[in-house]
Amino acid sequence: MLSIIDYGVGNLFSLSCSLNALGEEVVLTDDPKTIRDSEKIILPGVGAFEDAAAKLRTTGLGELVCEEAKMGKPILGICLGMQLLLDASEEYGHHEGLGLIRGTNRPIRDVIPAEYKVPHMGWNALIFKGEKHPLFRYIDEGECVYFVHSYAGFECDDSVIATAEYGPELTAAIASGNVMGTQFHPEKSGDVGLRILRAFCEIKGDELC
Repeated sequence: MLSIIDYGVGNLFSLSCSLNALGEEVVLTDDPKTIRDSEKIILPGVGAFEDAAAKLRTTGLGELVCEEAKMGKPILGICLGMQLLLDASEEYGHHEGLGLIRGTNRPIRDVIPAEYKVPHMGWNALIFKGEKHPLFRYIDEGECVYFVHSYAGFECDDSVIATAEYGPELTAAIASGNVMGTQFHPEKSGDVGLRILRAFCEIKGDELC
């Protein structure tokens, strides 16, 4: 069973539909026991970092995600969910993240060409970094996924497994052991996204050591 954490800031319907299409047993939940009993966890998210971080903190779900990460359970953060895995965010102030992967969420406006629009919205090709990560076992470099974001992860170079060019190369996916994140939306990325989700569902802990 795979748990999608429901804390009020995720695009849960399309994500659960994508996983159901893959034949996965999926539950949308904020129940700690259900999350602990699941084999894998997905942390979704859309919207403002501060609001999402506050909801994780006040519900205790953030602490639970960190506990499960330390136990070695595969965890995937998507879009804002990926950003929440980092140490902090500079989105309208300074806000603490979960600290599961080193890095800071910062505005892309500061680094992209002036004529480029914010948010970075639409399809963009993935550029793999280092050895191909198991999350990408069913896709090839250069295949396109769907982005919608105004902020991105910086200072997380050691954990970057893919980037996408939008002027400079921006962080597209990160991983540290059993904790992974995608800035793009696999559930909105058609067949490529389904193949990425399929790979996550098949990942075993010993692949990520």
